[in-house]
Amino acid sequence: MTFWSGYRRWVRDRRGCRRVFVPRLRCGACRVSHALLPAFVLARRLDTAGTIGGVLAAVAAGRCGVRPAAERAGVAHTTARGWWRRFAARAPVLGAGFAALAVELGGEAITPPEGAARFATAAGLPGWAPLGAWRFASAVTGGMMLAANTPAPWLVVGGRRFMPPVPP
Repeated sequence: MTFWSGYRRWVRDRRGCRRVFVPRLRCGACRVSHALLPAFVLARRLDTAGTIGGVLAAVAAGRCGVRPAAERAGVAHTTARGWWRRFAARAPVLGAGFAALAVELGGEAITPPEGAARFATAAGLPGWAPLGAWRFASAVTGGMMLAANTPAPWLVVGGRRFMPPVPP
């Protein structure tokens, strides 16, 4: 893989919108280029992973509905509703993937509660705790946590690539 230019894209957080540079890498063998998204960015989403995760965590924990969570985050409720619907649809796959990753890294086997959409990810790896669970989730899924149909690349654990199982 070698550096192969890049592009600028907009990212919105509490401070407003700003442009970030996303480098592209190119594989010398297959000649395909790939964007290297920063951990605080999700693919095809304007808002940061922390903003999106904060809304999802508040709704999943039952602290409030989508509308109040969106208001606190400073985003439109229709945008937050879209995040929640996508997350709820992907929750079984994400839950199984993060549970399997925890086992792969030597942690305990965990099972999600009855409501699969209430399953929250945990970032217990050293170095990730200060950055937060949502940056960890974004990095592990390659920014594709809320993507519609694209399978996430997930982590490289040790010398091999980790692919999560597909739930039944």
